Amino acid sequence: MALRKISSTSSRTATLGSILLVDDNKLGLSARKCVLEELGHRISTASNGMDALEQFGERKFDLVVTDFRMPRMNGLELIVTLRKIAPECPVILISGFVDSLGLSEETTGADVVIQKSANEVSHMVRAVARLLRRKPAKKPAASEALRVKRKSTSG
Repeated sequence: MALRKISSTSSRTATLGSILLVDDNKLGLSARKCVLEELGHRISTASNGMDALEQFGERKFDLVVTDFRMPRMNGLELIVTLRKIAPECPVILISGFVDSLGLSEETTGADVVIQKSANEVSHMVRAVARLLRRKPAKKPAASEALRVKRKSTSG
């Protein structure tokens, strides 16, 4: 799905994307959806990791925002599976247990980990904007990869 860019009155350029929100808490899901839709993003929702994977198999998403504690499949299990299916897809993990469980980008595989708090929404909005602007890692051109391979085998 192609990302869209819009200009805001502050002369910043926002990159809009297709985002999958995953949370078993309907109120939290609804609140995050409203905020991101207000900013122009296209939002799909899932109530657990299994439902999220089903939707992920049906269409491409530019970003996934997931809760940690959910039935059937928790956020960490979802991230592990998403990294196998689409390693380039950015993931934000939101949890009320960040500190008590020692959740971090390094321990979860998420691109960003956010503690549920009064500031959660502003942190999420900034993280979404940053991750959607991020360029995927470039692979070397086929001709460059072939040149490097020939050079390494020639001696």
